[in-house]
Amino acid sequence: QPGAMSPRLGLLLALLGCPAALDPALEEAWEGWKSLHAKEYPGEVEAARREVWEKNLRRIQQHNWEESRGQHRFRLEMNHYGDLVPAPGPPNLGLIGDLGPLDAPRAGSGQWGPLDAPRAGSGDLGPLNAPRAGSGDLGPLHVSRGHCGSCWAFSATGALEGLVFKRTGKPAVLSEQNLIDCSRKLGNNGCRGGYMTRAFQYVRDNGGLNSEHVPAPASLCPSSQDTSSCRYNPQDRAANCSAIWLVAQGNETALEQAVATVGPVSVAVDASGFHFHFYKSGVFSSAFCSQRVNHGMLAVGYGTSQDNGHNVSYWILKNSWSELWGERGYLRLLKGAHNPCGVANQASFPSL
Repeated sequence: QPGAMSPRLGLLLALLGCPAALDPALEEAWEGWKSLHAKEYPGEVEAARREVWEKNLRRIQQHNWEESRGQHRFRLEMNHYGDLVPAPGPPNLGLIGDLGPLDAPRAGSGQWGPLDAPRAGSGDLGPLNAPRAGSGDLGPLHVSRGHCGSCWAFSATGALEGLVFKRTGKPAVLSEQNLIDCSRKLGNNGCRGGYMTRAFQYVRDNGGLNSEHVPAPASLCPSSQDTSSCRYNPQDRAANCSAIWLVAQGNETALEQAVATVGPVSVAVDASGFHFHFYKSGVFSSAFCSQRVNHGMLAVGYGTSQDNGHNVSYWILKNSWSELWGERGYLRLLKGAHNPCGVANQASFPSL
């Protein structure tokens, strides 16, 4: 009947509590945000979504006000997750869950160990010359679709692209779709989550991984669908690996040495919080996340910056949420602060 509230809208408002009056001063900003992110809503849903957006915007503004007064080292910004409830961000962050006991033992005393057998000479870690974000071995910024929990695939292709560059000196763009479609037999669940180690196992067992012929656009990547059967083309093998290495769990020193000597390393972090989803710039603090990891990223380097006369160390992590998020798609995470956000809890990398 006319004026009746739909069950969907009623549920949304119930999650929010009593609806608040919308701020007319934000009308232009709301319309601009919708246009920028191509957002459209059924008529009665828009008011509820806008209320979520306004609440998130006010919380972002409060944080940035506090940051300007020295209470935080990083800033937030409204982005394409601004209208989501009850917590902003992709519905599925991408990892199946805590891995628990890893599916292979680590080397007993080393900084990292293989997934199956020790590699000769693994104790020689070499100089600590860490790659920096933006160097040639990182490849393009791959972008995952928000409703596909495929971060594990994007993290894995990033590590494999680094391996290809280190071997050939040429950049590669690898297929996440190949991993999403073909690594299920190893325990990955496509758009419903997976593990980077099992993606590497697929590449090793399969004898290769295909390239991504059409690079990801700047907004959403078409190659993160969960509807395809496995179609691997051996004529288009663009990467391979023969071993998978696990960084000593929770050990930031071991992770640093891996990034310095190997190149990009797949990592998992807790990305479930409000501050993570709206991160814009600066050094993200571990006080805003836990040790329970749920999102795959790529550790590509580390560095140090000055903050009020003090050196602040950070990890450089590559994300798959588009260049509109963070520092053009990257996050600087506080380093050396008791394994912030669980960054060293599930670190791994492939090798030839």
